[in-house]
Amino acid sequence: MKRIQSQFRKNWEHKLENLGFGYHSLEGLYWDESHYYEFPSEEINKIENATTELWQMCLQAVDYVIEKNLWDKFNIPEWFRNYIITSWEEDHPSIYGRFDFGFDGENLKLLEFNADTPTSLYEASVIQWYWLQEIFPYKDQFNSIHEKLVDYWTYLKKYMNPHYIYFASLTNIEDVTNVEYLRDCATQAGFETEFIPIQDIGWAEDIEEFIAGDRTIMEYIFKLYPYEWILQDGFGEKLISNNFRSQWMEPAWKILLSSKAILPILWEMFPNHPYLLECYFEPKHLKDFVKKPIYSREGANVSLFKNNIAIEENSGDYGKEGFIYQELFELPNFDGNYPVIGSWVIGQESAGIGIRESVHLITNNQSRFIPHLIDSNKIYIKEKEL
Repeated sequence: MKRIQSQFRKNWEHKLENLGFGYHSLEGLYWDESHYYEFPSEEINKIENATTELWQMCLQAVDYVIEKNLWDKFNIPEWFRNYIITSWEEDHPSIYGRFDFGFDGENLKLLEFNADTPTSLYEASVIQWYWLQEIFPYKDQFNSIHEKLVDYWTYLKKYMNPHYIYFASLTNIEDVTNVEYLRDCATQAGFETEFIPIQDIGWAEDIEEFIAGDRTIMEYIFKLYPYEWILQDGFGEKLISNNFRSQWMEPAWKILLSSKAILPILWEMFPNHPYLLECYFEPKHLKDFVKKPIYSREGANVSLFKNNIAIEENSGDYGKEGFIYQELFELPNFDGNYPVIGSWVIGQESAGIGIRESVHLITNNQSRFIPHLIDSNKIYIKEKEL
């Protein structure tokens, strides 16, 4: 893996905005094409294989949590547990997820799994692909995200009736862009779709149904809104009352994989696995470790320790559910920049990567998205219909 200096394209902001990517510079530079990461094909193969294997391990871990009745580790209220179990046993479909990897050129380690509400999808799928086509049209990129999304929605169409899906999120520009992109992929697959702000989803108490603004009953709802927030909002009881007449994507079983509590569970199930970092619900013997809230976003309330001394800490509003303690992984240092590789799983398949880079050891909401390419003859891209 190399970090290579490049030049911003002329009128790059205009080009991104023409693609519907409006948050490239909202709070400082987010999209950063002043350099890029180059991978040999062997490293891409390693990332792809790790993503495939870890996805299967995570599915086994869901079974394990249910079988061993480990709900308290995840702070899941008792009344919501059967709802999760039903969504798992009925195989309610998962669309996507993003594994975050640390990679130093030799060791590839899972830092965490964004399983319920991952973002940076649009920039990983579309924006960096257009960058590649303009700057390096004869190079390759590990990126079949768009094709796999359309193909998976097409596959699901056989099992979903009616073919009408509501797509919901908060109304900030990043969430709306990611959800509208997913909606576009579903539309290309033949679904009728509609965007609705998450706060506009109604509840008809008399019939115990979720309804849109025109009082239409919502049978399929894709939401970019985490389940732990749904439980905090008091909305989880309505999911129970509805009894799956409305089916939600991502499914409720993804709350287990989106929680960092899954990391010590994976270590317990697969001790010393080469893709895993040692991880527990207590610090135990670890001296160099990361303390992470069971639920947290954008690096909030994460602390890094070396020799039991904190070297970097983030504040925030998370942590009341508890913490996990994960062996510290030394991210590669490129002139004071620390990259994390986000590797996407779409349906059941590894689909591509996006890289976020930070000047901090803890990747936070000031991180930048950096494009990548492959230095090889292996082709990962097909022409996209966007």
